[in-house]
Amino acid sequence: MDQIAPGILRWTAPHPEWRTRIEWGHEVACYALPHRDDLVLVDPLLYADDDPRAADLLATLDRRVDEARHLEIMITIPYHARSAEPLFWRYRSRLQTRIWGHPVVAKRFAQETPLNVIDPAGPVGRDTQAFVIGNPRRNEMPLYFPQHRALAFGDAIIGIDDTLRVWEWERRKPGWYEDRFLPTLRPLLDLDVEHVLVTHGPAAVGNGRAALAAALAAPGWNAS
Repeated sequence: MDQIAPGILRWTAPHPEWRTRIEWGHEVACYALPHRDDLVLVDPLLYADDDPRAADLLATLDRRVDEARHLEIMITIPYHARSAEPLFWRYRSRLQTRIWGHPVVAKRFAQETPLNVIDPAGPVGRDTQAFVIGNPRRNEMPLYFPQHRALAFGDAIIGIDDTLRVWEWERRKPGWYEDRFLPTLRPLLDLDVEHVLVTHGPAAVGNGRAALAAALAAPGWNAS
């Protein structure tokens, strides 16, 4: 786990399901955001038990949890439910622990695992804000962390080398991308964003708003 900016920690782990032709498809990024007595985990993914990094990651998470009073596990998109459920049950007896996500996330959990449904019209956790994107509306909801000036995406924005790109993962009719999808992303440029946190590829640290603006001005990226 590496600190990429004050209060923003990042680690990567092998994706359990998805593989692409590009190298970053093999490992995906996760984030831990401590702030005062809160700890937020964004799309967390643990290593397999036989991975030599597994014990060290859990020990690091344990230390961070022991320093907090509230743990918020946040899922940007249902595909990224990942290790949210086992982490909830690991820590719920130590401190107040909640999982936040789209209603569809519940289908990936056991019936007894509680889910706090993200309502973009209201607060998420203690002071996080969620946004609706897509036309038609996607299940993905970018999350804005004002205390860190950070905006987190699931799949809509990715890191390619030293730039951000919009992942146009599904080819649709001509004009759909420019006329229907990009307009739902542009309001995010009004946020005070210093860092853009992505789960695929490197984050944009320190130049987040400019990197996001450049991504929205560039053609959509597709792996095919």
